[in-house]
Amino acid sequence: MKLQSPTLFQGPNRAPARSYMKGIGFTDEDLRKPIIGIANTWIGTMPCNWLLRDLAVDVARGIREAGGTPMEFNTIAISDGITMGTEGMKTSLISREAVADTIELVTRGHYFDGLVCLVACDKTIPGAAMALLRLNIPGVILYGGSILPGRYKGKDVTIQDVFEAVGACAAGKITEQELVDIENVASPGPGACGGQFTANTMATVMELIGLSPMNTAMVPQVDERKHDVAAYCGKVILEAVKNELKPRDICTKNAFLNAIASVQATGGSTNAVLHLLAMAREAGVDLKMEEFNTLSDRTPLIVSLKPAGQYVAADVDKAGGIGVIAKRLVEGNFVDGEAITCTGLTLRQEAERAQETPGQEVVRPLSNPIKTTGGLVILRGSLAPDGGVIKVTGIERKRHSGPARVFNCEEDAMAAVTHGQIKPNDVLVIRYEGPKGGPGMREMLGVTSAIMGAGLGDSVALLTDGRFSGATRGFMVGHVAPEAYDGGPVGLVEEGDTVTIDIEKRTIDLEVDAATLDARRMQWKKPEPKYREGVMAKYIALVGSASEGALTSKIY
Repeated sequence: MKLQSPTLFQGPNRAPARSYMKGIGFTDEDLRKPIIGIANTWIGTMPCNWLLRDLAVDVARGIREAGGTPMEFNTIAISDGITMGTEGMKTSLISREAVADTIELVTRGHYFDGLVCLVACDKTIPGAAMALLRLNIPGVILYGGSILPGRYKGKDVTIQDVFEAVGACAAGKITEQELVDIENVASPGPGACGGQFTANTMATVMELIGLSPMNTAMVPQVDERKHDVAAYCGKVILEAVKNELKPRDICTKNAFLNAIASVQATGGSTNAVLHLLAMAREAGVDLKMEEFNTLSDRTPLIVSLKPAGQYVAADVDKAGGIGVIAKRLVEGNFVDGEAITCTGLTLRQEAERAQETPGQEVVRPLSNPIKTTGGLVILRGSLAPDGGVIKVTGIERKRHSGPARVFNCEEDAMAAVTHGQIKPNDVLVIRYEGPKGGPGMREMLGVTSAIMGAGLGDSVALLTDGRFSGATRGFMVGHVAPEAYDGGPVGLVEEGDTVTIDIEKRTIDLEVDAATLDARRMQWKKPEPKYREGVMAKYIALVGSASEGALTSKIY
């Protein structure tokens, strides 16, 4: 094995380093084995990552049993759902960079031979993947698992139902007590959000791209089987180290296309566009936004998952796991089955192991898809020259044209919705919420859920240079680029302008003549940055466009 840990622990000159380690219980034998870092995103601020501290014990057990020496360290996590609708939400996407940076720093400093990354809430998953692709040492990602659904009036509910209940309560459709009743049952224990929101979308991506072993992700966090899954990941990483199987060997262009196909087939989160673009750039893979459209055209939507579908992540596990989804995609030639995975097996070989539960209705047969095309579409036009993204699952409208209602921050838009100031046919434009302008590209689940809860989901549209939660549904366009802060056309929209969004044509246009726009552009002034010191100011200075994945690790 080609190991880098001997640089730190072998030879007479490294006696001081060994002495430190012996002081905390490591032996000479331990330090001669492959040293495997366990990057843990455990945090006590949310249910998503709550049990990762326990699972790290199982990962360490698997590493020891396979002949390695585990060394655990912590990085950070920010809860998207808890911070949603506040200034704190601006830290979420920034945390993705911090997760990647801290994993990279500890690994470079401590010369680990391999890594197992324990992840759960949204940004920890791509953050860990970005770190592995930068470092390019053998690595495995273990998703902590989804929360189980709550029950309300005989139906499964998730946190999405709570957000939408806020809008329904504001509109007088339910009482405050009913809102509390839903709040009290929607999150019944530890685990990441239950639908095919961003966490479960990215967990699906990690199995299809090959960085997570197949059928490990959808085992719920509170399920006793998760302990065995964690120990298994500890064994997988030792095999990867022995075989010198590295993340960039796994994450080829075809592997990225496989990942996109899984997002399209499952009705996944719009955030997958941002994160896969960022991962591709870390991997040195040339991935274009248009390839999401190409994959959308040819990949059927076959998995019925919330927010637009019927089921939750725990139901995917009951149906046989992500392996069943992979098997469908391989059989239909929607993915490259010969792509290698972190276990050393091909995607086809892993998919062939899938044990589908007879009679399950979560993953449709290819002969009976929900839709013949995928769940995400990229739009371009005069309002978004560099692109925007819309989730089309559950949307019947193909076109919307209406007057712009312009808001320079999320809070103002939320107030307008909850005070009944938005009317059918309106197009809400929420700007200066992009990567730099926000900063941090806040998710708009509060606003989008309030729209749905108020009964406006079928009659209004929304666009933003910010982001959406994976729980967002409706006629909503995010990631509009260039962002307003960088002088993008979205910053030139005025109240009452006609905005037209056409999904079939994949266009998003501002119906204002060029001369008028030129005059407005002459009057436009770049806003002052909202932060002038600290991590937020650093992010504003370094971050690139959403159309490039909103990375800070490249020089722009």
